[in-house]
Amino acid sequence: MRRLPRIALILLCAAYLMPGLVGRGPWKSADIISFGYMAELARSTEGLARWLDPMLLGLRPETPALIPYWIGAWAIKLAPAWVHPDLAVRIAFALLLWGSFMATWYAVYYLARTPQAQPVAFAFGGEARPTDYARAIADGALLALIACLGLAQLGHETTPALAQLFFTSQLFYGVVALPYHRIGPIAALVVGAVGMTLSGGPTVGLALGIGCVVFLSLDRRRGAKEQTSGDEPNYSAGAIATIFGATLLAGLLAAWLGLLQWKIELPGTQPGTRVWSEVRGQAKLLLWFTWPAWPLAVWTLWRWRRQLTARHVALPLWFALMPLAATWTTSFSERSLLLALPAFATLAAFALPTFRRSVAALIDWFTLLFFSVWAIVFWVIWVAMQTGFPAKTAANVAKLAPGFVPHFSATALVFAIAATLAWAWLVRWRTGRQRAALWKTLVLPAGGAALCWMLVMTLWLPVLDYARSYAPQVRAISEQVGQPSCMSELALGRAHIAALRHHGQFNLQPLLGGPGCPWLIVSPEAIERLHTLVNLEGWRLIGTLRRPTSPSDDLLLYQRTTP
Repeated sequence: MRRLPRIALILLCAAYLMPGLVGRGPWKSADIISFGYMAELARSTEGLARWLDPMLLGLRPETPALIPYWIGAWAIKLAPAWVHPDLAVRIAFALLLWGSFMATWYAVYYLARTPQAQPVAFAFGGEARPTDYARAIADGALLALIACLGLAQLGHETTPALAQLFFTSQLFYGVVALPYHRIGPIAALVVGAVGMTLSGGPTVGLALGIGCVVFLSLDRRRGAKEQTSGDEPNYSAGAIATIFGATLLAGLLAAWLGLLQWKIELPGTQPGTRVWSEVRGQAKLLLWFTWPAWPLAVWTLWRWRRQLTARHVALPLWFALMPLAATWTTSFSERSLLLALPAFATLAAFALPTFRRSVAALIDWFTLLFFSVWAIVFWVIWVAMQTGFPAKTAANVAKLAPGFVPHFSATALVFAIAATLAWAWLVRWRTGRQRAALWKTLVLPAGGAALCWMLVMTLWLPVLDYARSYAPQVRAISEQVGQPSCMSELALGRAHIAALRHHGQFNLQPLLGGPGCPWLIVSPEAIERLHTLVNLEGWRLIGTLRRPTSPSDDLLLYQRTTP
């Protein structure tokens, strides 16, 4: 059984993790909001009480999370002075994604070592060793995870969703590896269960833990009746009690901190929405977000339909179903679905041994065409931004990002060329005559995802940073007001508050009850009640300042004219 070379796997993970770390700021809007809370905690002098109740100008987070903001604040505090705060946070969260990769690999490795997951032994021997087979399946699972389209953006943000992904994967690994080891899996269980509670997903974490306890208890009872072979890694009563204890600890902590908040929002229940349109939107999200893992996962369930209670099928299926349930019953659809990706990748990996050569070839050719076409699109648009040719493409970019001035970066170009050449080599290698390997089918999907992310974060990074950042709008405000002692605000959202504090270093104060500041910045939604709060004769409207790429983010700027 051929293994994927470790250095190749590590380089692929690094090529996926590192692009986008530098050269940009926090983006709209969950990214900048989360960073705003982290920066506030890093500056806070209010002690433990504030760390247990993060605030951004009196506003609590939309997601009742704690530990993601703690991680970001610690990263800011521990980073050297020459490291920008948002870069320090991105590095810390990149390590969380790396930890998710490692936990997923080891979880699949131990699942694939179970006798039920192993291939049927040959009559005269010669089959792969169980550990070699398990490594190949784990390699395929990690490739499937990297290939998932939904991981690209959310996996590179600094939000509670990425922290939840890390803790879910730790919980997954802890449950799976417990029959083989003790200290590492127990630590992962506690970290995963408590981490889910403190990162805004206590209900999902509790459901995962309770479901695992129930399934493993039934599995243990069934194993005792059937008297399975000694090779089967059984869960002892102590192991199941450990999972229950970690889950109970997380539940008690959530209750003590008041974090058990489950607001069910079924499709079509919000005013102005229709059930069918919501269901169709959720279905489309599921199809593209989990691509290409979901077709392979469905195939696994079909091929193993007579053994759905086998551990390597039932456990990842449970870890996929719970986030799916949260996706359909909460307003955080994408971020809930993110938690299912390790489980989808696990199920996808167990489809690899069942593929015929024709199916593998179909996946290869589709992947080759899909990612190659997108790579060409990225290059053509970059050339248009730099040279103005093709003219229509350049005009479309100028229309979508008005005011953006392209600039050339030799470093970005070198990395983009290197990634494109690596893709060409990978395609040539995959289409050549190579010794059979289970993971070969997912090499092109994972490599294509890494290629496209690299091209986007090199060739397109300046225009994306301009389009998705609040920095241009804050710069326009700074040109008008300079650096005043304070600035009053009315009805600003969390994203604008965080952006004004981060990009402009403004000392924002609430209009009501705050000091008399020389400047006032107002959300257009509050303009109708502004005259009831202040005497507008003492203020002069300077103008409406907007983000160049989003008219919905307008801000009104007033200057005080009377003392």
